[in-house]
Amino acid sequence: MSTILHIDTSVLGGYSVSRQLSAEIVARQKTLHPGANVIYRDLVQSPAQHLSDKHIAAFQGAEVTDAALGEDLAAGGAFIDDLFAADVIVIGVPMYNFSIPSQLKAWIDRVCVAGRTFQYGANGPEGLLPKGKKVFIASSRGGQYTGDSPAAFLEHQESYLKAVLGFIGLTDVTIIRAENLSRGDDAKNAALADAKDQIAALS
Repeated sequence: MSTILHIDTSVLGGYSVSRQLSAEIVARQKTLHPGANVIYRDLVQSPAQHLSDKHIAAFQGAEVTDAALGEDLAAGGAFIDDLFAADVIVIGVPMYNFSIPSQLKAWIDRVCVAGRTFQYGANGPEGLLPKGKKVFIASSRGGQYTGDSPAAFLEHQESYLKAVLGFIGLTDVTIIRAENLSRGDDAKNAALADAKDQIAALS
């Protein structure tokens, strides 16, 4: 039985395009993998704490006496367990100020842990997540940052995610994108239709 990890990061709730697309990707994957188990993480409703000096000290073996920190460290460990358990990972990611939501950055800082998800060897960094996992990124953004757009140099959303996921061994990444969402109803509807066509064609 396959396991799907579904992560949402938009603060817009039911108005979110990335949440809509991530849900449709998961539904498509469940059709392709009948009986799949789904692990759902809403990083807005249940956020991880941002990385702190206390986290770093704990990672290096310091005693944890703060109960809230202990609970958060356990949550971070569960995030890593999610990644190892999942065969398919679906992440809904809007662009905020040319990058990713801070809630997702907090999650990334909790799953990129030396000795757990990556290590440094003789040839440099090596991702420790098992090969063969598939990642889908449901990307949404108001403007256009692809092709010859003059704003392309400001894109630090999808490029950053692909880099950091690859760092821990997740290199099979497919992006389903809806951009130009703030350019009027026609542009938004066209972007959504194209994204949904891409999802329907997944096999």
